[in-house]
Amino acid sequence: MTRDPHRDQPVLTAGRKLSEAAGAIILVHGRGASAEDILQLRDELDYPELAYVAPQAAENTWYPYSFLNKLKNIVGNITREGIPQDKIVIAGFSQGACLASEFVARNAANYGGLIAFTGGLIGPPGTDFHYTGSLSGTPAFLGAGDPDAHVPWQRVRESADVLSALGADVFLRRYPGMPHTITRQELEEARRLLDRTFSPTVKTAASLVEEARSVVIQLRGSEPDPRE
Repeated sequence: MTRDPHRDQPVLTAGRKLSEAAGAIILVHGRGASAEDILQLRDELDYPELAYVAPQAAENTWYPYSFLNKLKNIVGNITREGIPQDKIVIAGFSQGACLASEFVARNAANYGGLIAFTGGLIGPPGTDFHYTGSLSGTPAFLGAGDPDAHVPWQRVRESADVLSALGADVFLRRYPGMPHTITRQELEEARRLLDRTFSPTVKTAASLVEEARSVVIQLRGSEPDPRE
């Protein structure tokens, strides 16, 4: 039997319960990081109506053991709670972005989206990638710095081409000189993808605040006095 150290590792959650959420975002951490670390993206992405799900890798690294079953089980649990695949976004950073990309390519379906912060498909240089199925227009954002010490830009670009051939609607962006991290520019692109997948199903916290302010204004009958 193949060893699977990830199987019994915890899966952290935040945001809405799956049974009450308008959709779900699976967040996959990178090597040396943790589920708790990447779950902090919840505040940056700003979608309170969603469920955020972050699996933990054994010893904080996904390689060299299989990770596909872990993600497949999580997707299965989410759909069993009533959230369809086209409302499930799979996102990751670095090693986690590679896992997310590989999982989506190997399990092609109409997902809510793929967000790969500095990552791509898995394999040595020169790999001839072959996958089957269709991503049916799944929106995908792949962004990375160039050069990057861990993920060559060529692999990110190759991955974008492969995912496009599978039917994904890919937006690829190169950030010259960007350090190995997630930047504000990348988060903006990620939010655009989420807007496309979930709006008008969900509202961001900012829009909810503005909506509440509008109600107050209507009750008062005029714009509030700025001196108040």
